[in-house]
Amino acid sequence: MSHRTAASRPGGRSNRVLTAIHTAVGELVGERADKITFPMIAERAGVNPTTLYRRWKDVNALMEEVAAAALTRDGDPVPDTGSLEQDLTQWADIIARDITRPMRVRYLRAMVAARIDIVVGCSVTEARLEQAVLMVDRARERGETTPTAAQILDHVIAPLYHHVVFALPVDPGYARRLVRDVLTMAR
Repeated sequence: MSHRTAASRPGGRSNRVLTAIHTAVGELVGERADKITFPMIAERAGVNPTTLYRRWKDVNALMEEVAAAALTRDGDPVPDTGSLEQDLTQWADIIARDITRPMRVRYLRAMVAARIDIVVGCSVTEARLEQAVLMVDRARERGETTPTAAQILDHVIAPLYHHVVFALPVDPGYARRLVRDVLTMAR
């Protein structure tokens, strides 16, 4: 059986191990551990360290995966209200509320800290882009004038994450203003 198949089996051993590893990383990040290592994670998760070494090239890669999973809430449906403005407003508000929770702030900052080089891709950005494309496509099918998905990322999502990383205020009013700004670009 391939690793992908085993990992995707709900309730399977691979899923339990992955959940234990993600939980261990979350706990260590939450405790603000100075330096997180594979042996620390393995001990906390109750797995052999070789399990970690086989799957991730280093702790930073694992930290990014855990942070991305936490920060994108994979599987959550994007709003579908029948209006791009309402969809984006709800979406931005959901994201703003989620990423300002203390544990999410720690995940986001840990993910940023784990990156020491310029990267080609980012799983959080890719997930958010897919969501934005879905909302834009639906709005275009309804005949709405829309900004591009890239504009939504650059002018709504990026500022939200930026504010959280640098401990700047994020509230529903700020998120709504970002949505209004990006919709103005489409006109």
